[in-house]
Amino acid sequence: MKKRIAVLPGDGIGREVMEGAVRILKAVADCFDHEFEFTEGLIGGAAIDAKGNPLPPETLEICRESDAILLGAVGGPKWSDVPTDIRPEKGLLGLRKEMGLFANLRPVTAYQQLVNASPLKREVIENVDLMIVRELTGGIYFGKSERRGENNDVAVDTLQYDVHEIERIVEKAFQLASVRRKKLTSVDKANVLESSRMWREIVDKVSVNYPDVQVEHMLVDSTAMKLIHQPGDFDVVVTENMFGDILSDEASMIAGSLGMLPSASLRSDSVGLYEPVHGSAPDIAGENKANPLAMILSAAMMLKYSFDLEKESRAVEAAVTEVLNDGYYTSDVGVSGKCIGTKEMIDKVMDKLNENHAISGILSCYV
Repeated sequence: MKKRIAVLPGDGIGREVMEGAVRILKAVADCFDHEFEFTEGLIGGAAIDAKGNPLPPETLEICRESDAILLGAVGGPKWSDVPTDIRPEKGLLGLRKEMGLFANLRPVTAYQQLVNASPLKREVIENVDLMIVRELTGGIYFGKSERRGENNDVAVDTLQYDVHEIERIVEKAFQLASVRRKKLTSVDKANVLESSRMWREIVDKVSVNYPDVQVEHMLVDSTAMKLIHQPGDFDVVVTENMFGDILSDEASMIAGSLGMLPSASLRSDSVGLYEPVHGSAPDIAGENKANPLAMILSAAMMLKYSFDLEKESRAVEAAVTEVLNDGYYTSDVGVSGKCIGTKEMIDKVMDKLNENHAISGILSCYV
């Protein structure tokens, strides 16, 4: 069955890394006999330039008609002076909200080949494999904001959640924990915030349905410290929107670079949006320096979570790992080895994917 994929390159290095993801997916389709249909749309700054809108209606329609969405990156200093309501980031926030993409999954893996790229000690990060589950469509980012006072000298941002919003993200986190190492860490600020106290109550309520999952509650400040000191103690971490935004960027130091971190934003069905954690990096756009691996790994997450293609997803992940094992890196990683550019890295992953598939085909003849 044909799978329809919306392709939103966005801004800065978005188009360069997206090229790699699409090439890899076309190779997967050839190797495993699938059919993917790609439809490109505008978002972010590129959409502002062309349409005066960071999320044009036609882009939203493309996404609604697709089975999954790939997004590169949005934003940059070029659009720093546009009105707040049409900034490039509003396109991404609006897309998440309009598509109901409430669950953000950010896996953090300490690749053995890149442990020296992290500022943390090798013994601290070796074998780290955790998943941060962030609520994505509620909280302070979507609450009412206003300026008050005679001179607009008071600013107010409202953090608001309802029970349903918390229940569905917590349920998703428990589902993930139940098929991983069966440990869930719920992060809040229950000693200060009423929304966090409600969050904690709901976690305890949902936990009754998952008796095999160990649950711990942690305050966000304690979690931030432990992520640096003992990241290996975490399996699945679930938290609200702003806390998750901050903690997931902190956790990127475990992998050594934002250029290695993929993400998925899911709703209750199989539709999801897949994007790298890194930004648009306009300072290196067009210079063949961007790391395409986070975008490629995001495409691997799409294969797994939206299309239920586990074998194909693992094949892409294996190709990335083997290229790293061979000593190839992009300049953002900062380790000794064979530093190559964006296009060369994409080629290496492509070659490894095709090579592994060819070997698998030969071996299957002898089974």
